[in-house]
Amino acid sequence: MRILLLCHGFNSLTQRLHCDLRAAGHEVSVEFDVNDAVTAEAVSLFQPDLILAPFLKRAIPAEVFEKTLCLIVHPGPIGDRGPSALDWAVLEDENEWGVTVLQAVKDLDAGPIWAHRSFPLRKASKSSLYRHEVTDAAASAVFEALEKLEAGAQPEPLDSACSRWRPSVKQSERVINWEIDTTATILQKIRSADGMPGLLDNLFDEPVRLFDARPFDGPIPCSLTPGTPFARSGPALALKTTDGALWIGHGKKTSETSIKLPMTQVFEDECVDLPDLPDGYKDILFEIEDGVSYLHFDFYNGAMGTDACRRLKDAFEEAAASPAKVLILMGGSDHWSNGLNLNLIEAARSPAEESWQNIQAIDDLAEAVIRTTDKWIISGLRGNAGAGGVFLARAADEIWIRPQTILNPHYKDMGNLYGSEYWTYLLPKYAGPDNAARISEARLPMGAEEALALGLADKVLGAGQKSFEAEVRERASALAQTDLTDRLQQKADTRERDEAVKPLETYRAAELAKMRKNFFGFDPSYHVARYNFVRKVVKSRTPRSLAHHRSSPSGQPVTSRALP
Repeated sequence: MRILLLCHGFNSLTQRLHCDLRAAGHEVSVEFDVNDAVTAEAVSLFQPDLILAPFLKRAIPAEVFEKTLCLIVHPGPIGDRGPSALDWAVLEDENEWGVTVLQAVKDLDAGPIWAHRSFPLRKASKSSLYRHEVTDAAASAVFEALEKLEAGAQPEPLDSACSRWRPSVKQSERVINWEIDTTATILQKIRSADGMPGLLDNLFDEPVRLFDARPFDGPIPCSLTPGTPFARSGPALALKTTDGALWIGHGKKTSETSIKLPMTQVFEDECVDLPDLPDGYKDILFEIEDGVSYLHFDFYNGAMGTDACRRLKDAFEEAAASPAKVLILMGGSDHWSNGLNLNLIEAARSPAEESWQNIQAIDDLAEAVIRTTDKWIISGLRGNAGAGGVFLARAADEIWIRPQTILNPHYKDMGNLYGSEYWTYLLPKYAGPDNAARISEARLPMGAEEALALGLADKVLGAGQKSFEAEVRERASALAQTDLTDRLQQKADTRERDEAVKPLETYRAAELAKMRKNFFGFDPSYHVARYNFVRKVVKSRTPRSLAHHRSSPSGQPVTSRALP
């Protein structure tokens, strides 16, 4: 089937569907919803059998849905209508939620139903729920809808008596009342706005949007007024509540030039005198169980700045010094790693210099993993990984990946960034030279099975988050009980031979010479792309790597009329 993915942006759900649909043999192309004329042009060029809209911020024009079947993926149960479905679900503490695949009609979210799924609603942020439960349910429902289409079935009409339109959540509907709201209520409110738009509040007499709220565990000053910051830890500030406290990891001031940053950087001067609790906000955790070391690193949005890379390298070296012969790099539940922290780079006095420091720090971490030959190291990817995070994972001896995990093993969309993390050594070693070239040039997301086939993963395990982690622990524990002497000796011998043929430093120097041109050279493409990414500048066109319908059979771009 020829399927056009019509979307506001290439977000996690759209990427998942892009991978799953291609893997199932469908011909898939993507068009960003820039305006009605561009959408109509895309339909004319591609002539799709179906338009699938997993992430839109406005209505599909009638001239499109009246001629071509359009299915909307709505992140709410049957009868739920409106643009803030998941926000309302988290804010109102729903126990169960769902996803509905419905047909586009004149009224928003009011078309007949093709498929739906329901799931228990975790106590988690909106963005985390979207990446996991919503995305999994949506993928399942979309394939049910496709099966019905191919079988000639008809959708079920929406019972208007059981439907409800919910407008966007207003700030007044989730404002924090620090004198009344409990910690659980405040967490709920912040989590309902996490990702976008953030919950607006006031700290240090200044408006700020709050993100990344986590429970506080430890002694709390009783005399403070609720809403008062009283400690800091890593990126986070601790705020007093009526019945406890919580950590706020990230924030964004309300000026047009502000970007989302760690709270200790947003209020750098104000928090200098606050007591530092190093173990308060735990984004790195090391544990040993059944002879296996587990290193968890849960960085917000998977972004690893210079300091995060250095702290993680220290933690890795501590884990590598333990007696356990098996070491699992678990990452975080939402993201394993997405490489450089572009927001911190954008906010730096010299973005070029901070980019250079950040890539050096992540290279140091990757090198430490590669050079550790007395441990069998496994990267356990529960969450997605992108750019340098993929190649950092590949620095381990094995990658174990969840079936639903999506990889973006490329840098070029960030202004033709060359990339480092020893990818020029690791990719040919594990994937072979042909696959290495294919992976580095593709600019497309990759599912678990494709990663397995290309050498970017070694095992696909589990299904859900819990089953994946349980199977990782079971297999790692069994591996730790075996005699690893020969395996580790072979690993050490291979590393020694590789070093003799071409030292790691040579790979690094060559990669960083290219990166230095990206950061400090005359071509500003990387800096422009980073600026646009960090500041959420809406794309004016769809990248050619996604919009296959905008290339001729010869591969040459199709001329598109100018945007108004």
